[in-house]
Amino acid sequence: MLDVVAVVLAALACVLAGLALRRTTSRPSGDGVEALPEDVHGLRQEVAALKAENRDALRHLSVVRYDAFGDVGGHLSWSLALLDDAGHGTVLTSIHGRSEARTYAKTVVSWSCEQQLSPEEEEAIEHARP
Repeated sequence: MLDVVAVVLAALACVLAGLALRRTTSRPSGDGVEALPEDVHGLRQEVAALKAENRDALRHLSVVRYDAFGDVGGHLSWSLALLDDAGHGTVLTSIHGRSEARTYAKTVVSWSCEQQLSPEEEEAIEHARP
């Protein structure tokens, strides 16, 4: 007799669990699924606005380290390219010698420069390019 009661209670528990599962997976009414397309559209607009703001950010950078002179080691000279998405920015170069260091800055427009670039500066710009 107890076995029959246990089987009936187990079957009833399965039915109730199935009903509860159906309720949690069914679509909610009101603001739920119907409002989703508006939310997605708003999020896409926000993402597009953030991308537009970041176009001018100096996000692309590269550093090339090297020995400018044969008698000075340690790769203490370097060229640094700092560029935005359109390739506008600057290249900074520091050349270290035994007794002095010189620093140069050159303007980059559309991934190129009006001034003559050293091979290391050209390499820094190419490595910064996405």
